[in-house]
Amino acid sequence: MNPAAEFDIIVYGASGFTGRLVAEYLARQYGVGGSVRWAMAGRSLEKLAEVRDEIGAPGETPLVVADAGDEASLAAMVSRTKAVLTTVGPYQLYGSALVAACAAAGTDYLDLCGEPAWMRHMIDAHQATAQRTGARIVFSCGFDSIPFELGVWFVQEAARQKLGGPVPRVKGRVRGMKGGFSGGTAASLKATMAAAARDPSIIALLKNPFSLVPGFEGPEQPSGAKPLFEEDLGSWSAPFVMAAINTRNVHRSNALLGQSYAADFVYDEMMLTGPGDQGQQIAEAIAGGAGGLGGEGGPKPGEGPSKEERETGFYDVLFVGIAADGQRVMASVKGDKDPGYGSTSKMIAESAICLVTEAGEVPGGIWTPGAAMQGKLVARLEANAGLKFTVE
Repeated sequence: MNPAAEFDIIVYGASGFTGRLVAEYLARQYGVGGSVRWAMAGRSLEKLAEVRDEIGAPGETPLVVADAGDEASLAAMVSRTKAVLTTVGPYQLYGSALVAACAAAGTDYLDLCGEPAWMRHMIDAHQATAQRTGARIVFSCGFDSIPFELGVWFVQEAARQKLGGPVPRVKGRVRGMKGGFSGGTAASLKATMAAAARDPSIIALLKNPFSLVPGFEGPEQPSGAKPLFEEDLGSWSAPFVMAAINTRNVHRSNALLGQSYAADFVYDEMMLTGPGDQGQQIAEAIAGGAGGLGGEGGPKPGEGPSKEERETGFYDVLFVGIAADGQRVMASVKGDKDPGYGSTSKMIAESAICLVTEAGEVPGGIWTPGAAMQGKLVARLEANAGLKFTVE
């Protein structure tokens, strides 16, 4: 981290839909020139100024011009800040040069990435450099995957207190959710599918639950691909569209924490659809492709729901920890805004603040937010971002 940096955080992509929400949150929550020194960055000075005025940020909010296609401008930007918070995705198209610049400069990096094959390529390319320079590269600081990755960490902490140690099996189950995924998430999925069509080796990475843990192969994991009735929860469950990224981040988190959950840790995610025939029908409809991200009807990158839709959204995720002797511990993570935008914009902002102000002891390298910041991030998210972590 650059201790003499002009800024704590630069929000790169601040004129895009999600970046604008991050900047709006920082302006409202922390002001400008106060305890958090932050700036807005993007390709166009005029567009940045326009967005600054539209979100009601002060006129003196610093504006920085940088372009993903201009490596010199990226290097200049990262030299001015302790951390870059980027919402410019798909990251496999627009993120690689920025990760490289941050790793080389020792500047922290945070994003909203849900692209596991690209993340693995970045780990292979930049882990050693980041460890040497002290840069903390932190992927997936939004709905994918903070509620899930930190939810597993939280239920394991509860297991240590209630059962005397961590549990080797955790089930993540989405109990309720209102609000969609972002246009950027859909674009990332399409970019990943296009990359896999060009390079078949990407398919093997996408299929491997331990693809973000180079050199490690753990036990077989549940596929989560078919509806099933869960006797212990009295509900049918269906495939959950974000599981393919969240489960990978949870396994990387376990590895970064020294396999503290268990070397043979098993984790899966599904969506609860309710009991009886209706629950089964909903689960089968979801498994058949309803509610997927690949269709043409969803938001495009840069688009998103109205303020009212963001404000009335929510999510509720249950985590069931199961010990080897069958004892159980349960915890939940709930968010008070729609997952893809309202909650995500607050999560990544608070992750960046936590990283640069409270996690100075975390060494350089490529991290998950939960493994890097653990309970400090839980406390910030509960205090400021509308999340609630509860032992049930």
